[in-house]
Amino acid sequence: MLQNRNVTVVGSGISGIAAAKLLCRHHACVTVYDGNKAMDTEAVRQAIGADIKMVCGEFPDSLYTETELLVLSPGVPTDLPFVLICKEKGIPVWGEIELAYHYAKGHLIGITGTNGKTTTTALTGEIMKQYFKEVFVVGNIGIPFTELCEETSEESVTVAELSSFQLETVGEDFTPEVSMILNLTPDHLNRHYTMENYGRAKLNVALHQDKNKTCILNYEDAMLREFAGELACKVLWFSSVQTLETGLYLENDRIVYAKDGDKTEICRTDELNIIGQHNFENAMAAIGAAICMGVPLQAIRAGLMSFHAVEHRIEYVATKRGVVYYNDSKGTNPDAAIKAIRAMSRPTLLIGGGYDKGSEYDEWIAAFDGKVKHLVLIGQTKDKIAETANRMGVPSVVLKDTFEEALQFCERNAAPGDAVLLSPACASWGMFKNYEERGNIFKEYVRNIQE
Repeated sequence: MLQNRNVTVVGSGISGIAAAKLLCRHHACVTVYDGNKAMDTEAVRQAIGADIKMVCGEFPDSLYTETELLVLSPGVPTDLPFVLICKEKGIPVWGEIELAYHYAKGHLIGITGTNGKTTTTALTGEIMKQYFKEVFVVGNIGIPFTELCEETSEESVTVAELSSFQLETVGEDFTPEVSMILNLTPDHLNRHYTMENYGRAKLNVALHQDKNKTCILNYEDAMLREFAGELACKVLWFSSVQTLETGLYLENDRIVYAKDGDKTEICRTDELNIIGQHNFENAMAAIGAAICMGVPLQAIRAGLMSFHAVEHRIEYVATKRGVVYYNDSKGTNPDAAIKAIRAMSRPTLLIGGGYDKGSEYDEWIAAFDGKVKHLVLIGQTKDKIAETANRMGVPSVVLKDTFEEALQFCERNAAPGDAVLLSPACASWGMFKNYEERGNIFKEYVRNIQE
């Protein structure tokens, strides 16, 4: 498809390298561009395994003439001047997901939303593996789609976690068999600027599906109810609050599927190995995808019962000196952190703060509901959050300069019966490489606490 075409890949991270390798395997003429003048070009060439052209620093005018297709890594904003110039010149702009989709075969389930994507993607993959022989779990969950797309077959099922950044650059051809948008709350507004822009980026997961395909949506999200009217595909709703005539919902402690006047109990919530209402919503969305894919109830239940919490998402770490420690480093925005604190049933020492994505923290702090004994803050946002917390009457707000100091404070001040929860409500950038590193440091510290 792209053989002998001049393709410029923007970004030399994991996604960029995976995209470049895929293109090289299909004999495209690849240039890798990165704005970082100090990029280690030799290391990138070795990672790609080909002697491709490398360009660093300013985007040169010559590349506009040479480039027939621009492939953006997810971290590259679509409004950068050179990207806009490429669009003006009629150069197609794809993302890594769009590129992979053109080489993939079989069935695709596309999953997005502000919160719960990783858990729902992993759970959906687990259920699919109970029934289908070939299942691939890719995307924002950690494995680039471009890395595995060539391994897919007409019978395989690919479950893809998709971020708003990745969905900005998909086109009309991108039509998953099943899509889902779990929820929409303010996030990444430093890149998308408005909730409308952010929501519409997410909507791209379903926007070009036809009447034979299905989008699974959260009935409790007002923006999603509005967006549903724009979709040409079928819509399957789920709700943790309402009883639905058609769809998935909670009835006391049971997850129920209703259709054509019939009700089927899928499972009880106490049979699941994940906690919190938000995780029951994630389970309903995954069940919906399985139903749409024709997975029988027995296989759905087997997948649900075998699944455990995703690492870094309200992950139980250990109990030390009667104190329970939970790692929710994946709680990188206030709405995700709200779900974590609501899942706590003990007095809680809460570690928050980090990189400032332009979020507000009033709703998060309002959700503490008297559970938080000490709010321990670090990072770029600590003063901003502290100001809000003090205004809203949080009894103890503690500011620390380092993560280690925050951990030491919690260890010294937690009493038997308490919980210590790392749920920052902020991104990890600036103090850590990513949320995984932040969570792993937390877990290592906890495991080293002497009994």
